[in-house]
Amino acid sequence: MRISVDRDVCIGAGQCVLTAPQVFTQDDDGLSEVLPGREDGHGSPLVREAARACPVSAITVREAERG
Repeated sequence: MRISVDRDVCIGAGQCVLTAPQVFTQDDDGLSEVLPGREDGHGSPLVREAARACPVSAITVREAERG
């Protein structure tokens, strides 16, 4: 899994941080970002729920490519 936050879309609602705090944080401007080293979701079952909770759909969750 690969997670990204489109910071041009993010409005800083913080729903992702509330839902999956082990994966997401908010910067000094209140915008969400993925914690360093957690771009793979860190095994959290709540990542997809956090993406669904985003009111502006700023979070993308992609399945890892198999190689």
